[in-house]
Amino acid sequence: MKKLFLLLLCCHVSSAVKHSLKFFLTASSGVPDFPEFVAVAVVDGILAAYCDNIIKKVEPKQDWGKQTLENDPQQLEFYNRQFFERLPSRFKAEIYNLKQRFNQSGGVHILQEMSGCEWDDESGEFNGFMQYGYDGEDFMVFDLKTLTWIAPKQQAVTTKLRWDTLKAAIKHIEDILIQMCPAWLKTYVSYGKSSLLRTELPSVSLLQKTPSSPVSCHATGFYPDRAMMFWRKDGEEIHEDVDLGEILPNNDGSFQMSVDLNLSSVTPEDWRRYDCVFHLSGVKDDIITKLDKAKIRTNWKEPSDMTFPIIAAVVVLGLVLIAAAGFIAFKRKKAPDNSSELSKKVNPEAQMTQTSSKLL
Repeated sequence: MKKLFLLLLCCHVSSAVKHSLKFFLTASSGVPDFPEFVAVAVVDGILAAYCDNIIKKVEPKQDWGKQTLENDPQQLEFYNRQFFERLPSRFKAEIYNLKQRFNQSGGVHILQEMSGCEWDDESGEFNGFMQYGYDGEDFMVFDLKTLTWIAPKQQAVTTKLRWDTLKAAIKHIEDILIQMCPAWLKTYVSYGKSSLLRTELPSVSLLQKTPSSPVSCHATGFYPDRAMMFWRKDGEEIHEDVDLGEILPNNDGSFQMSVDLNLSSVTPEDWRRYDCVFHLSGVKDDIITKLDKAKIRTNWKEPSDMTFPIIAAVVVLGLVLIAAAGFIAFKRKKAPDNSSELSKKVNPEAQMTQTSSKLL
């Protein structure tokens, strides 16, 4: 379950020029050894703060996040009021209502909210959003233009009609998304600009599991997450036989991504016509990696074709030696007493050898 939560946390939408502040609130039911309520704040894909109903305090995860809360007690007070007084009980009640509506008596159930805002630092435009998911599926989306709720599925209509009547709550959401969130996002970016506005280029490698697997062009260690990656053939971007992966976070705050190319229909002579391109927003020069078999990294080792013949030969040799030893033992046991005399007659050189050894 912790892996599931981290997976949900890591999902984010990349944008060419936008900063974002996102809150992920997760309430769970029937999950042992896991907090019933968890809240995290993520700025530009970086975990800024964390809290849950067990530790009952907001823990900044970045120095600039700690500085922001220390210099803005009103923001910290809002977090404490929302995350420890108001939202846990409301989420718990909503999960109970949903279980009744879906006729669910037990099992694991998760209600999650993602809310926040995005800021275009070139145009100055802001966009707020809030949406809910239940047991891994979209459940409710807030329309900031009409100040109403949208139900993506029929089972959510009852909740939509009830939430649309809560005018005070809708006003509170509007204030958060239009006023508070943009102001806080600007503050976070201001305090964390040395980290959030930095540019780091990645290391790019060609990877392949087996000779028949697709070749993966993998970039890791770049920042920010506003990046593009694609394969080209003869200088033209291609999409056929190409599989583009998601941008994923690294533990150090940087990002990674990969794009795979299926070469099953490409002859070895045509490999030189392909290259991989990585583009980072704000950086003029792209990183171009030519498709070169000698530069592909893999853990795969080619099995030796001689393995089976060698083993078979060893087994046969062993059987021959055993048979020979048995035959010799049998002959010694059955040989007549005058066998040595017969041997001298047949092989006179043996006599000379034995005599010489005695003399020496």
